[in-house]
Amino acid sequence: MLEISSHGAIREIRLARPPVNALYPPLLAPLRDAVRAAPEDGMQGLVIAGGPNAFSAGLDVPYLLTLDRAALLDAWRVFFETAQAIAESPIPVVAALAGHSPAGGCVLALCCDYRVMARGPFRIGLNEVQVGLAVPEGIQHLLRRVVGAYRAERLMVAGAMLESEEALAVGLVDELTDVDHVATRARAWLEDLLARPLRPMLETRRLARADLVGALTDPQRLDLDRFVDNWYRDDTQAVLHALVARLKK
Repeated sequence: MLEISSHGAIREIRLARPPVNALYPPLLAPLRDAVRAAPEDGMQGLVIAGGPNAFSAGLDVPYLLTLDRAALLDAWRVFFETAQAIAESPIPVVAALAGHSPAGGCVLALCCDYRVMARGPFRIGLNEVQVGLAVPEGIQHLLRRVVGAYRAERLMVAGAMLESEEALAVGLVDELTDVDHVATRARAWLEDLLARPLRPMLETRRLARADLVGALTDPQRLDLDRFVDNWYRDDTQAVLHALVARLKK
């Protein structure tokens, strides 16, 4: 479910679970491990790509609804481990968003250094509220740090999904390009960054991203047990099952 290729010192990891790259442990664990392996293999930059219609549609809700509590906790834990691996990667990471990026897809993108999105009717955002879930504090921090506190509040409380042009205007993504050139532009940004003196660039990056790493490594800010408790609330289950019913039509 991953396609991995190298372009000089830049590695590209492409999500390949049709039709929408829905996230679940058999995809997330290899992604987590591939992100960690890239710098160990001597890579200096990393692109995480997905498409053509969805970078990732987020967590695989139909799958998650089949799990008991212990397995559900494990599944969410693997997701957050993957986000952490991206956030704390010692090399810069670019998200190549050749399609929609709701919920978990948006979270992974926010963990990256830079986001290149396809221009067009594609949407991105933390829409958890619309599917009956509250956004944990650690994830809220990811959005606040890129669009500002007030705008992040308005977007998350509404569960808003922004089309690409609006996402660029508010700073949620950094660049738009043709859908066929998203990964190419992601590599180009990395090549330009890597042309700078490497050690001071990486050290400055590490310091600048310390808050990002902290938001994802502090158990109290993710509060996974409470998140899973809320998953089993009657109102949340009703919304999730209604979502699955719509997906089956």
